[in-house]
Amino acid sequence: MMDLGMMDLGMMDIIMDDFFTRALIAGVGVALVAGPLGCIVVWRRLAYFGDTLSHAALVGVALALLLQVSIPLAVFGVSLMVALMLFLLQRGTAISADAILGLLSHTALAMGLVVLAFMSGTQVDLLGLLFGDILAVSVTDIVTIYLGGGAVLLCLALVWRPLFAATVSPEIAEAEGGKPSRVNLIFTVLMAGAIAIALKIVGALLITALLIIPAAAARRFARGPEMMAVLSSLIGAAAVILGLNGSLAWDTPSGPSIVLAAVLFFLIGISPLARLFRRGAADPSSERAS
Repeated sequence: MMDLGMMDLGMMDIIMDDFFTRALIAGVGVALVAGPLGCIVVWRRLAYFGDTLSHAALVGVALALLLQVSIPLAVFGVSLMVALMLFLLQRGTAISADAILGLLSHTALAMGLVVLAFMSGTQVDLLGLLFGDILAVSVTDIVTIYLGGGAVLLCLALVWRPLFAATVSPEIAEAEGGKPSRVNLIFTVLMAGAIAIALKIVGALLITALLIIPAAAARRFARGPEMMAVLSSLIGAAAVILGLNGSLAWDTPSGPSIVLAAVLFFLIGISPLARLFRRGAADPSSERAS
């Protein structure tokens, strides 16, 4: 009887280690993708843009459940449509960017919640959608995260220099033969992909935090834009590891725990300890793309 009990405990330890390992691998994958994109969001002061796309993700989830299609693909499609609407409205109207973002963000959030409310016959984990459920990721989710995230990072690397130049000064970039509108459109597509990848990990309401907080923390330590992008990914990965271990130790929600761990790194960045590191030209306002 004792041997049987010990075997049961051993099996539970294996299962625990298995799902916890999957969560770590998935969370680190999302952090690596979110880091560089978050730097662009911080430099351009587009925090509300992340919120808008994350709210649009709820509509994508609702449509996926309604049409019985892949949730990541539906989220990507809806997020991309909203991003393109933002791009077109900015070019075709005199309305300010923040007003357009507010309109799209709240419309998408309301639409997603209304559609979910009408799906009475479908079991929907609303809290999981809003705050993520990283401990429930599967091997398929991990493959999706790393394949999709790898594609996002590859595309971002290819357009990094013109994208950074357009971030510093769209007018100068255009005068030098660049095409800011094109790279801005590519950036919106990459953001939609990142939102689709990150939705299950941290949820619709916390995606923006994972994009912004590691990047804001990295700004205090980086000596240049590329270093800031790398540090942002590393800080995000460290926040995932720290947050998940804290969640396991204190039985707290995993997604919010990751975000609070990222906030801890940000607080270290603004503390006197950060003065030990040289502040460089991580902010485009102090550097011109070469």
